[in-house]
Amino acid sequence: MSLPLDGLSAIVTGAGRGLGRAEALELAGLGACVVVNDYGRPGRDGSGEASATPAEEVAEEIRAAGGSAVAHHGDVSDFAQARDLVELAVTTFGKLDILVNNAGILRDRMVFSMNESEWDSVIRVHLKGHFNTTHFASVHWRERSKASGAPVYGRIVNTSSEAFLAGSAGQPNYAAAKGGIVGLTTSTALALAKYGVRANVICPRARTRMTEDVFAGFQEPVDGGLDPLAPGHVAPLVGYLASPAAARVNGQLLVVHGGMVAIVERPRVAAKFDTAKEAFSYDELDALLTPHYADRPPNETFAAAEVLGLKKG
Repeated sequence: MSLPLDGLSAIVTGAGRGLGRAEALELAGLGACVVVNDYGRPGRDGSGEASATPAEEVAEEIRAAGGSAVAHHGDVSDFAQARDLVELAVTTFGKLDILVNNAGILRDRMVFSMNESEWDSVIRVHLKGHFNTTHFASVHWRERSKASGAPVYGRIVNTSSEAFLAGSAGQPNYAAAKGGIVGLTTSTALALAKYGVRANVICPRARTRMTEDVFAGFQEPVDGGLDPLAPGHVAPLVGYLASPAAARVNGQLLVVHGGMVAIVERPRVAAKFDTAKEAFSYDELDALLTPHYADRPPNETFAAAEVLGLKKG
């Protein structure tokens, strides 16, 4: 019996643990050949010695189950190493079809306490890391499409966060990076559509070492019951977005956890005001805007979180 991803090859970054591991196993289970990428540093802040072990263990897990996988333990935030990652997929499997960007780190601090290094490192791994792999994958797909004179098969699934949607007071670097990833994804979706590529972005909610503080009050069920925060609940959506079934899904943002998937619309105008003259004055803006916000608490942020019924922070 054929599987949805038979004959396709995939890269999953940050796949040595947590969400990335679950996603790599899902794609392999759906028939894809997988390059398992993980830099292997043990600290969730990106600290510690790099190690090939996490990526190698997941690749071996896939092979033991009858799938095809190779490991790559490079740093996707490094431009040259990201190129090597894409080249490994093409050399090993003949082509690249699917790119899942998941690698990331945390260096949490309030904005007034955060230093330059804490800002730069998170932006580099998350946002630049997503760009680096996307760049080289897009070059590969564009060249193949131009050579054949027809669209190719290409899927990108990027990873944002509800920290971007709802705000996260102690994560200005992380929230900014995750917002940037959404912009990168929608731009990529428009640029690559004519080549046959589909690019989408997810905001997953799952219990991993990256979110152990966020979900500290939500422990795993002790009775063996369903854990709504298990990373495995996110992976099927990644498998779907990577599949031929998602050919009409492009430039979309989806929130996923447990038994829920929410499709997030692009921002819409909530209210509109026109000047009675040629241009606004301060007094006219005060007369129009101040009453509009009069009943809103002063610390309330814009309401994407309210739409989804999510907790802020």
